[in-house]
Amino acid sequence: MAIEGKEDNPESRPIRLGMVGGGKDAFIGAVHRIASRIDGRYDLVAGALSSTPEKAQESGRALGLKEDRIYSSFEDMAKREARLKDGIEAVAIVTPNHVHYPAAKAFLKRGIHVICDKPLTSTLPDAKKLAKAAEASDSLFFLTHNYTGYPMVRQAKEMVANGDLGKVRVIQVEYPQDWLTVEQNNKQADWRTDPARSGAGGSTGDIGTHAYNLACFITGMTADSLAADLQSFVPGRQVDDNGHVLLRFESGARGMLWCSQVAPGNENNLKIRVYGEKGGLEWHQENPNYLYYTPFGEALRVLTRGGAGMSENIGPSTRIPPGHPEGYLEGFANLYKDAADVIRAHQQGEDLANLVPGIGDGLAGVRFVDACVRSSARNAAWVKLDG
Repeated sequence: MAIEGKEDNPESRPIRLGMVGGGKDAFIGAVHRIASRIDGRYDLVAGALSSTPEKAQESGRALGLKEDRIYSSFEDMAKREARLKDGIEAVAIVTPNHVHYPAAKAFLKRGIHVICDKPLTSTLPDAKKLAKAAEASDSLFFLTHNYTGYPMVRQAKEMVANGDLGKVRVIQVEYPQDWLTVEQNNKQADWRTDPARSGAGGSTGDIGTHAYNLACFITGMTADSLAADLQSFVPGRQVDDNGHVLLRFESGARGMLWCSQVAPGNENNLKIRVYGEKGGLEWHQENPNYLYYTPFGEALRVLTRGGAGMSENIGPSTRIPPGHPEGYLEGFANLYKDAADVIRAHQQGEDLANLVPGIGDGLAGVRFVDACVRSSARNAAWVKLDG
């Protein structure tokens, strides 16, 4: 087991962080490193940054890691770091999807907290096994669905929970991109369109899970069944690049979800609309500092991040005055900051409520992808999300 909190006051120092994946030319690894540093809550001290030993060493040196804390495999890193007095307390896993399960399991069983990029795993059986491993471990597990860290998303969640919309009836969420409209020859496209590494879902796993998680996070609801029509428009592509999904929620609400990576003119155009008996909400990721609220029969109200009408509970999720945009990196940073608070409380034997997605949210996302693939294979038949 990793040795935690040897200092007299562990809260006074950054959490010792390791990273698996995220080496040279990796996009999401750099994002995680920036997010972990924004609030000064973590210190990156070790890494297995690539499955290629030479690249792992080069990447580690470029980040200023000590030579003996640069590893060629996550297995070696987990074993050695758990034995060190100053070993890592948490690890960020930022690899392609198929590595999430074995890497997370290796650290969880050695008492090291896990911060894992989404989706949880590439297959539903692996997701279920990882959920069991997390439940059996005393370590904490966090999943970085970063849009849940945006202040206005958290504001929307609180408003739904407070009954401002009344009983939710309709949820519409979409996440279109255009970067895979034609065949791409780069690292990011290669693994995301390879079912052996990404899983059976293409756009559904990569961005559809974000859209589904956002709908569930804001409304507090879970889908019971769905009907999905998935396409692979680019010739030869082995995973879907477009998906239309109808959702039936356990509460009785109905939903529509569209995810696409072949929609020219869209970069990261994630949007959500939620409608209830008393009003509606709308939020756009590409303009994230505004939340649109319309009580039934009244004029549209525009809530701004940090402005009038914001809940006091959302204050800690924003850093700068209204009018100065906050977005993607700060949303990620909120998850890292919240995770740090929970880890420190855990080390003191306390449980701390938080908004960071966890193992249950990750399992729900993989169930969503699995159900979409099963439904589409049956000509968009209605299927239950696997229990």
